[in-house]
Amino acid sequence: MNAPAARILVLVGERFACVKIIGRANFSSSIDFRTLINELRQKGYRYFVLDLSECTLMDSTFLGVIAGFGLKLGGGCDAATPSGIELLNPNARIIGLLENLGVLHLFKLTQGPLAAPAEGEALETVCCEPSKVEVTRACLEAHRTLMEINPANVAKFKEVTQFLTEDLKRLGSEHI
Repeated sequence: MNAPAARILVLVGERFACVKIIGRANFSSSIDFRTLINELRQKGYRYFVLDLSECTLMDSTFLGVIAGFGLKLGGGCDAATPSGIELLNPNARIIGLLENLGVLHLFKLTQGPLAAPAEGEALETVCCEPSKVEVTRACLEAHRTLMEINPANVAKFKEVTQFLTEDLKRLGSEHI
């Protein structure tokens, strides 16, 4: 069941980056997303608007990745140094998933049009071709994050993380 990875578009302003996610945000698009956010963080961006108006669904891996960033960035939004993640126009299903996983509190939810700055610059995202080890490791890390954030998720993802750990061992990965 290989659903196509979501398309990811980026618009950067002086003080924030907007990432538009189009389609189904799944485990394969989570690696490109994580790489993009890490690169933007290295450039000094601390406030991210995720435009989800065209995102139909997020799987648990993608949810774990954004939850991990939500945890790292905190919700320290003040006028001088905003930081955190704002989810713009998420559909009811995505909100329900975030709520069910106990991670909704990590995000600011907003509805309406994107207030893009006039000086914004569109960036092209580069999709990587991750190896099976990289995909499996990313999935394991995302699910462990969800379990750390909310202990109620341990029961939901215990078997998944055990399977992924065993899969990494079979693949010969030394970093599990």
